[in-house]
Amino acid sequence: MTDALREQALRATLLQRSDLWKAAADRARRLMTGRTDKVSDAVRLVDDYRLLAHDLARARRLMPDSRVRSFLENAYAQAHATLYKQASHPGYALWSLFRDQIPEATRSIRSHIVWVLLLFVAALGAGAWMVHTYPELINLFASPSLIATVERGELWTEGLLNVVPSSVLSLQILTNNIVVSLFAYCAGFLFGLGTFYIVGLNGLMLGAVFAFTAQHGLDDDLFRFIVAHGCVELSVMVLSGAAGAAVGEALIRPTTPRRSQSFQQAALRTGKVLIACVVLLIGCGFIEGYISPDPSYPMWTRVVVGVGYWLFMVAMLRGWVFGRSRGTEAVEA
Repeated sequence: MTDALREQALRATLLQRSDLWKAAADRARRLMTGRTDKVSDAVRLVDDYRLLAHDLARARRLMPDSRVRSFLENAYAQAHATLYKQASHPGYALWSLFRDQIPEATRSIRSHIVWVLLLFVAALGAGAWMVHTYPELINLFASPSLIATVERGELWTEGLLNVVPSSVLSLQILTNNIVVSLFAYCAGFLFGLGTFYIVGLNGLMLGAVFAFTAQHGLDDDLFRFIVAHGCVELSVMVLSGAAGAAVGEALIRPTTPRRSQSFQQAALRTGKVLIACVVLLIGCGFIEGYISPDPSYPMWTRVVVGVGYWLFMVAMLRGWVFGRSRGTEAVEA
């Protein structure tokens, strides 16, 4: 038998197995899409994988430019992806998010966090200096009703629980805080200018209000109200602003050939930090609704709650709450 006849016979023999290829491709597709949970299909997939690999090698040699080779390559790729697909474990994925991915994302924006924090502190000091030096400038930062209340020697937070129940107040505060954090994050997409505006404005307002209340002897009362929830709430604002600024920097200085791809990568990475911010704000809403406006809680309790929750935030962002972060182990190693 000549070589030509032998190759023709081999091709004919190979084509006779087409039904097996189609069955293998269908089986892999069903397993990949979750349309079957039969153990027999999973066991057969191993044999299918070997069959497709063997026949694909023969098709590449005997029919390199044919549709048969193309079909086998697609079927083999499908079987390979199905066979080596990682099992889905929602619980483990959530655990890994808080243990590894969020700490890693936070470390990637450390420099942005430092710069945004410095901006906030500078704006805080500037706002306090402006109102302390020129008291009439408080009209730029506070509403007339707030100014009138403080001038009467009262804090606008007094009697808050008499007007709104704690549960409703907590929900309102939580919603508002999440909206502000999302806005601070998204504003950073404007090449970081939005972060400068949001963080700077909030720093000016807080500094101005503290200076104004100090002029009327109410700064201690304001600190008493803020300390329980403010440590984490202000930190979350800095975090969300820094995450948004990192995305804005990715647009200014893309790390990939395509600016859109650099933006997408930065948004996906920093979005994990925003998830942590939302989780932390849930606790802030609870504290600000139930503890901060309640005069029955003494100062030491408020400080313990505020500092303790802030330490919890640091531990969560470092990956310590859900087990030692793999990223931290790699750095220390």
